[in-house]
Amino acid sequence: MVFGGKHVVGLDIGSSAVKAIQLSSQRGNNYRVVGLGVEPLPQETIVDGAIISKLPVADAINKIYTENQITNKKVATAISGNSVIVKKISVRASGDEDITEALRYEAEQYIPFDVADVNIDYQILSSAPDADTLNVLLVAAKKEKIADHTSVVVLSGKIPSIVDLDVFALQNAYEVNYEPDAEKCVALLNVGASSTNINIVKGQDSLFARDVPMGGNQFTELLQKEFSVSYEEAEKIKRGEKINGPNEQALPGVIRSVSELIALEIEKTLDFFKTTSTHNKIDQILVSGGSARIPGLIAFLSEKFETPTELFDPFKRVTYDTNKFTADYMQEIGPSVAVALGLALRTTEDA
Repeated sequence: MVFGGKHVVGLDIGSSAVKAIQLSSQRGNNYRVVGLGVEPLPQETIVDGAIISKLPVADAINKIYTENQITNKKVATAISGNSVIVKKISVRASGDEDITEALRYEAEQYIPFDVADVNIDYQILSSAPDADTLNVLLVAAKKEKIADHTSVVVLSGKIPSIVDLDVFALQNAYEVNYEPDAEKCVALLNVGASSTNINIVKGQDSLFARDVPMGGNQFTELLQKEFSVSYEEAEKIKRGEKINGPNEQALPGVIRSVSELIALEIEKTLDFFKTTSTHNKIDQILVSGGSARIPGLIAFLSEKFETPTELFDPFKRVTYDTNKFTADYMQEIGPSVAVALGLALRTTEDA
């Protein structure tokens, strides 16, 4: 994907943390990280994707800006969840006005809420065999959901230039860092705290996108219950820190039980994709998100789906100042900032 214009700051407002990345363009369509920060959010600040308390989020944004010398106030943020619909459809239309009119009609067939309450966008994928028919990726998002995110950005004193979707930001990061193969289907998974974003791509085309309401919080809750520990202690265990005590041997089983639940939701999505498309095989799975490093998760998914599975590396081809960021730090933090990096690739020309 080629980007022009001045980069905006990629701002990923997640359920457990705010992540921000600022990039600069290098010669040869290459990119370099000039600013990066992650700031945890208090519990219950964001619940089921809804921002319950805006001030802590705004404070987190400003803290990242201050501590990491990020200066660009124009940001791209992203949304996901059940307030967002992504659907590939075919419409009969000849011009932009016809497409817009046709999409509003089609949207009523697919969107489970009032069309007046949503913003609709689209991307033309290709022409269908019928000359008057276009294959279009329909995107609809509740206005309330968009306002939820943009208002907290404004509260922080920043300018919300672009509102994207998590699944597409992840795809941007994938296209820049990997070599998309037009013959292979790759499942991009972003395992967050409260949900998992799934985008199945072939080459540079998104074939299917969906969010499932399950993520790292399920691990944390079960760990709290099983080991009688605090939320903070459960989070440390989830990140792979050692525990001592009589229940230590139970940890692999606890991790596996929640991995199975997440895998079941992913499996439902992959099966639905296979039955509704001409593709019956996923060639690779790339896993990102704040919960991607849960011990054993990658190996479990690889075994479960009998598919090569690995951590998503958003710095595979994006460079950074090694005097500012160590390789170990970037490797450790990489999967959790993939969406932020994908957003940071957007420019003012996209707004």
